[in-house]
Amino acid sequence: MEPSRLQRYERKLDQAARAAWLYYVAGNTQDEIASKLNVSRQAAQRLVSLAVSEKLIKFRLDHPVAEAMLLAETLRQRFQLEHCAVEPSDPLAPSPIPSIAIGAAEYLATFLSQKTPLVLAFTTGRTLRAMVNEVPAMSCPQHKLVSLVGAISRDGQASSFEVVMRLAERTGAQCFPMPTPVIASSVEERMILQTQRSFGVIRDLAAQAAVAFLAIGQVAWQAPLHKDQFITDQEVAELLEQGAVGEIAGWAFERSGRLIEGSTNQRNAGLPLGWLGRAKRIGIAGGPEKVPAILAALQGQLVAGLVTDEATARSLLAAADSLDSLVETGDIRSTNDQMLKSSGG
Repeated sequence: MEPSRLQRYERKLDQAARAAWLYYVAGNTQDEIASKLNVSRQAAQRLVSLAVSEKLIKFRLDHPVAEAMLLAETLRQRFQLEHCAVEPSDPLAPSPIPSIAIGAAEYLATFLSQKTPLVLAFTTGRTLRAMVNEVPAMSCPQHKLVSLVGAISRDGQASSFEVVMRLAERTGAQCFPMPTPVIASSVEERMILQTQRSFGVIRDLAAQAAVAFLAIGQVAWQAPLHKDQFITDQEVAELLEQGAVGEIAGWAFERSGRLIEGSTNQRNAGLPLGWLGRAKRIGIAGGPEKVPAILAALQGQLVAGLVTDEATARSLLAAADSLDSLVETGDIRSTNDQMLKSSGG
């Protein structure tokens, strides 16, 4: 459903509040604001002016996004992120997905609106599908949308949360879905699947991607990867035994962000994240159950950007502080290794 004029105006105010916070509180120049918000310098100036004209600026930023902006800046500095957006949390909402989806869609729209042809890469999942639903209909035939992971299980069932085809319908962009299951039945099957010409086309396009929107999932019983039947009960147990806490595009990793050796990773029929080249890797995730996975992805530098919600951002910073307090050298990876050993991981 198309956003109403009021919804578009409210989102504009959110963007203006972000620009005002960066200018008046964080002391950024207009060029720096333009870079951080991925807009032109003139647009950054207009956003700051809008914040003033709408009386968002007093002695403090009179807008709920102020706390979210502070958390985003703290996360950005803490993990040296290229991009970080924290969306206000609704404590009464059953899920942070709607809030995160709006912020992710706004960032995605900055790429879709560019006239220069771009390759944009995506994983799948509930949050990314919600992001796509927030993108307004537009005409972008110059862009190419590439999926990094399959959207079918080994028995042929299709996922309800495929992303690139849905986004192509809304934008008219060229669409390149991954023609494989998430996890193959065997290494031999994976190798055969990846000899397909269509897989080679996607691999080459992914290497040219300007940005990749990556859902971060947890590895747990009844987590999406398991619930949607992409991995079996036995594989969940195996991954947990090996210390897996999270996954991106089906690639399971442990607390330090290192990929799990063997197991389902050796049968992952999608593209390794290393094929993304210089693409901006933007993690999209939120919720208390995902905090260990998101923290691991940040520590292991699997993502260079993050879109999340306030509650998750606070939990991430608290968890990071807790890890720092466990090691005198400040080496986060060493801390994680010790935690894994002590827990039998």
